[in-house]
This record gives sequence, structure tokens and C-alpha cells, in this order.
Amino acid sequence: MTIKELLPILEEMAPLAYAEDFDNVGLLTGDVAWKIKNILVCHDALESVIDEAIERNCNVVVCFHPIIFSGLKSLTGKNYVERAVVKAIRNDIAIYAVHTALDNHKHGVNKIICDALGLKQPKILVPKKNFIQKLVTYTVAENADQVRNALFNAGAGSIGNYENCSFNSQGIGTYMGNADSNPEIGQRFEFIENREIKIEVTFEKHLQPKILKALFASHVYEEVAYEIYELQNAHQNIGLGMVGELDTAMAEPDFLQFVKDKMQCGGIRHSAFTGKNITKVAVLGGSGSFAIKNALVSGADAFLTADLKYHDYYQGDGKLLLADIGHYESERYTKNYIVDFLTEKITNFAIILSETNTNPVKYL
Repeated sequence: MTIKELLPILEEMAPLAYAEDFDNVGLLTGDVAWKIKNILVCHDALESVIDEAIERNCNVVVCFHPIIFSGLKSLTGKNYVERAVVKAIRNDIAIYAVHTALDNHKHGVNKIICDALGLKQPKILVPKKNFIQKLVTYTVAENADQVRNALFNAGAGSIGNYENCSFNSQGIGTYMGNADSNPEIGQRFEFIENREIKIEVTFEKHLQPKILKALFASHVYEEVAYEIYELQNAHQNIGLGMVGELDTAMAEPDFLQFVKDKMQCGGIRHSAFTGKNITKVAVLGGSGSFAIKNALVSGADAFLTADLKYHDYYQGDGKLLLADIGHYESERYTKNYIVDFLTEKITNFAIILSETNTNPVKYL
């Protein structure tokens, strides 16, 4: 298998289109034509991890955090980023990062936290906006089923737990072809009135090229009339964070001890206790202070995240227990998920879980 053949599998797990605009995901080093020996899965592709990849005969490293995050102006090995990248390039090792592409996936980082804590019926905490588009097209009734099915097969019409969703209405379409036309119905210079079906479907915006290709291939008209709109609707199955419920309510100290044990935290910094039992819990792996308001609106009793600053702890305002469980700790099970996913999809070489601890935060 080549790296090029691996990329669709990684995209199935964490579609790059789901990533945040600020992020740097995908193939960071390497050649898509390389044949894969073995894959090492890690949290951070540091120099020590590249050394581990060399020792374990892996020429692909799949990491959660991108080692190249902001632009590199040189590669001289003067810092930890450059040293890792230089060593990877020198040893023909490809690095692929998933980061917020997996953060935003409904089975990704935050679902993994929910599963570790046993949270039931988790829902997205901060749904992704400006991600849904709508296609409107028109065709004769005899062609409507063919067009609809082609659009559905290309990924249009999926809404939450439902597929093949569309809205259809009838009307009258008119046209008249010029000397260069080749109309499917009628003749050149003939004014045509047809009963037509108006078909409306929504889709994730990164699918637009595939949707249009399916539309043009399935439509009977020489010139296909269509419109595309960007919708303001948030995508309820893509986004950052999740909120779910415990089976049994817990007192706040007991809850924090439970989280510490499950997430293997070195320590938990938290806001003042609210005096409420904890039942509904919001989680957001990594830096999540921006979502405190979302957690409050969701009705959560507690919000687990990382990298909270001094003034962030005031935002709970006696209504929400805020807990900083550590950046690495909040994402610690992600690499296990990646290994399990790839092991299920690929059987002709080893998928290896890195043994290198890349957590830069230590506890006394």
C-alpha cells in the first residue's frame, strides 16, 4: 500500500474539510508515492517519536497535533519543531496530522472522552457553522428520480440520522434554444413550456464538486439550471465539544475524583463548587475556554476542558463547575482510537501505538 492509498482511509476517519481554518492538518512531510512499511500512531510527532519510528521500522507517523503549525522560514534544527521535521525528512518518514479534523468528528476526540466517562446520549456542544450548502435544480418529471438518486449517491440529502432527504415541488419551466442549441425536448427556436420538478437538497460544502458532477451526469437537459446557496444552519453532527449525561448523579468532589481516575490526570484545577450534584456534563478536548458559554446554555452541571486561564474560572458564575483536566490528558485516548480504526481497515502491515510520552506538562 502506498501513502496515496492510505489518505482516503485517514480522511474517512477524520475528513480534512472538518478541520478549523487555523489548523494545519493532512500530510505534512513525505511523498504520496512511497510504499508503507509500518505506521506509528502518536500524540505529538516530536524528535523522540521520529527516533521511535526509525527503531520500529515505521515510515509513516500519524499524529494528533501537527508538528508544523505555523509557517517555517528555515529548517536548521534550531528548535524542537525543526529538529523533528529535519529528522523525518532525512529518514524518509511521512508525517500526517489529524487534529481538529478529528476534534470536529462526531466519533472523534470528544466522543472518546464521553465514552471514557460513560456519558449517555452525547450531542455536539458547538455545532459547526457555515458548512452546509443547498442545491436547487429543475428537471422534467421523467428525469427527477434519476437526478435525485445521483445526488443522494454523491452525498447530498443527509441530515442527522436521515438520508435521501429532499424537497420537491411542481411548476412550469420555459426555454427556447438558439442556433447552437441541441435541445432534448423540442426544436431550435421553438418556445417550450414544460411541467418540471424543482428539487432541493442540502449537502456539506466540501462535497460541492462531487454533487455538481453527479447533477450534470444525470440530468437530461443540455443546459442544466441550478442554484447553490450557503446556509446559516449549524451542522448538528459536526463541531467541537459534546454534552451528555451520567447514569447516576455525583457530588462534585466525587465527580472530580471519578474524572481524575478515568482520564489519568496528574491534577485537576477547578472553579468553586456550585453545591449541585453533577448529572449533565459538557466536555471539550484541548483548549476549550471559548465554549464556556455554550456549556452554560446547554444546561450542563460541569464542563471539562483544558488550558483555562485565571479569569475563565469566574465564568461559571455559580452555575457551572469548570474543570481543567490538562490538555494532554483530555486527548490521551485519541491515539488509541486511531490505532483501533486503522487496524480494522488495514491488515497488510503493522499499526503501532507509540510508547513515547510527549506530554510537556509535569506534576510534582
